[in-house]
Amino acid sequence: MATMGLISLDLAAYLGGVMPPLDGELGELYKFASGQGLPIIGEDVLSFLRVIFVLKKPMRVLEIGCCVGFSALLMAREMGANGRVITIDRYPIMIEMAKENFSKLDKHGQIVLLEGDAAVVLPDLARRGEIFDLIFLDAAKGQYNRLWPWCERLLADGGVFLADDVLQGGTVAWDLEKIAKRQRTTHRNLNEFLQSAMSAKGYISTVLPIGDGLLVCVKG
Repeated sequence: MATMGLISLDLAAYLGGVMPPLDGELGELYKFASGQGLPIIGEDVLSFLRVIFVLKKPMRVLEIGCCVGFSALLMAREMGANGRVITIDRYPIMIEMAKENFSKLDKHGQIVLLEGDAAVVLPDLARRGEIFDLIFLDAAKGQYNRLWPWCERLLADGGVFLADDVLQGGTVAWDLEKIAKRQRTTHRNLNEFLQSAMSAKGYISTVLPIGDGLLVCVKG
């Protein structure tokens, strides 16, 4: 079972048992990716995404951090045939796996995969005047603070911004001296990102203790 984040193992096991599994080819992809230990979303974040799509009904979605394409495919399925997903990744192995999965499972051609560093791709999307109803950030955690200003610019009024894995197993709350030296830059950058996003004017924001911490911001 995928990680359930910061709740107890017993409760995590219980919730994993009552959550209905995904069916069909997408369900098989989830089982494969989870079994291989690939960095895809956990079952609790998966369920939350499905709820958000029912409540907000986004039709233009931006994903930063594609992995093997599972979450992009999930969001495309939840939107229906008229929705569109742009997803970004920079790692060749993940890009090839995602392309293969999109070829098999993206029935309506809804997903566009942009290859490259998000710090370069996002400004280009902004220059093109792109606006998104939902932005899902699930990339290198040390880059979140660098990408956040562009996400703000690209998010529509009333849109939802989600950032996954923001609590880092609870270590985000530790003093810097307790963090391994090689991880201190990421720790510092992630804290700066959370402070900026949570205090941003014009947003209602919270952090949910699901997965490894999910930041949710709704733009007023």
